[in-house]
Amino acid sequence: MTVEATHQIPIQKEPEATLSVDPKKFILWLFIVSIVMLFASQTSAYLVRRAEGNWLEFQMPIIFWYSTVVLFFSSISMQWAYNSAKKDNFTQLKTAISITFALGLLFLGMQFQGWREMVDMKVYFVGNPSGSFLYVFTGLHGFHLISGLVVLLTALVAAFRFKVHAKSLRRIEICATYWHFLDFLWIYLFFFLLTFN
Repeated sequence: MTVEATHQIPIQKEPEATLSVDPKKFILWLFIVSIVMLFASQTSAYLVRRAEGNWLEFQMPIIFWYSTVVLFFSSISMQWAYNSAKKDNFTQLKTAISITFALGLLFLGMQFQGWREMVDMKVYFVGNPSGSFLYVFTGLHGFHLISGLVVLLTALVAAFRFKVHAKSLRRIEICATYWHFLDFLWIYLFFFLLTFN
C-alpha cells in the first residue's frame, strides 16, 4: 500500500456522547419552574399592593410556626426514605414514606386550623388584601402539597411492591425532589409573610 493510499482511508471518529435527561425528571423540573414563577408573580403583586396602602396589619397564627416545623421534619423523613431505598432497606423505606405522608397530612390540617384562627381574628379571604394574599399563598401551597401527597402515595405503593430499590430509584428521586421543593417553598413563603406583613 502506497503512502497516497493510506491518506485516502477515512479516519473513524468516536461518536460524541449525547446528553440525555430522564423525561419524567425533566417534566418535574418544568413543573417546579412554573410553580416558582407563579409564586414569584404573587409575591411581587403582594409587595406592590402593600405599598399602595390600606393594608391590615395582623399577627400570623402561631399554628403556622408549628406547621413549618412539621413540614421541616417531613423533609427529613423523606430524605431518610431516599437513603433507605439506596441501601435496599425496605422496612425503613416504607416506614419513612409513611411518616412523611402522615406529617404532610398533619401540615394540611394545621394550615386549615390556621385559617380558622384567622377567621376568629376577623381576617377574611374577601376584605382587606393583606388577608386575601395570605389565604391565596397558603391555599396555593396547600394545593401543591396535596399533589405531593399523591406522589408520595404512589411511591409508598411502589415500595410495598418492591419496585423502589437501589437499582430503581427514579420514583423516589422524583418524590424526594418535589417534597423538598415544597418544604423550601413553604419556608420561603412563611418568612416572606413574617417580614412583609
